[in-house]
Amino acid sequence: MFQIIQKTIGEVPLLEVVKEELKEEKLPTVIFYHGWTSHKESVLVQGYELAKRGIRAILPEAYMHGERSQAAQSTQDNTVFWEVVTHNLNEVNMIRDEYVSKNLSDAEKFGISGLSMGGITTSAMLTQFDWIHSAAILMGNTSPFHFSKWLLSSKWTDGYENTDGLLTEKIKHQLNAISLSEQPEKIAGKPVYFWHGTKDELVPFEQTKQFIEQIKDEPYAKNISFTIGSGHGHKVPYEIAVSMAEFFKESFEK
Repeated sequence: MFQIIQKTIGEVPLLEVVKEELKEEKLPTVIFYHGWTSHKESVLVQGYELAKRGIRAILPEAYMHGERSQAAQSTQDNTVFWEVVTHNLNEVNMIRDEYVSKNLSDAEKFGISGLSMGGITTSAMLTQFDWIHSAAILMGNTSPFHFSKWLLSSKWTDGYENTDGLLTEKIKHQLNAISLSEQPEKIAGKPVYFWHGTKDELVPFEQTKQFIEQIKDEPYAKNISFTIGSGHGHKVPYEIAVSMAEFFKESFEK
């Protein structure tokens, strides 16, 4: 039996998925982030697969999404994308500290994962937090600046005018500070699982492929893996949710 527990930590509503008989034990833990314009309930499949393997899964609600949506705000405005990611980065230590302090999570076995915007969040967190044991990036992106340049010429910005000039030097500096492409050595030998579909129209596959090709022979990247979803678009298949969960199980057991 599994439990889905609703909690709020600070201002962050979240779902915790865990085996009922393990819910009070100190467990390996993964925080899994949902995608842009989605909500925490949309990644319950991933949470369930993690929990099946004895892992405590935490599914936060991103800023301006789901329960945190506000009438005056709109995730249809793509210019606030990085504001949402920044909230994820600012809130993760609070969530982790809550579980570690209550002896529900093993501080030495704490992973991060997510899909789409959640995968982009995961990549950014690898540049910021040494405590990350392992990570899984599903159809994410490691270069916020180059992804943003791509976005400005994509269908995500259809209907917007005056997009030229949005990426100032100041913004480039801010984005590069959380860019795994700019500081790949932050992987530091950690197990990191990448998955991306070749036909993804919303987050470019080629940028992920290029990053993997650039780092694959570096010592700090010895524990990365890259699974290519041939013909897949911007949707994570169920079997990849299973593979992601198996990846974390194996990495926590080493």
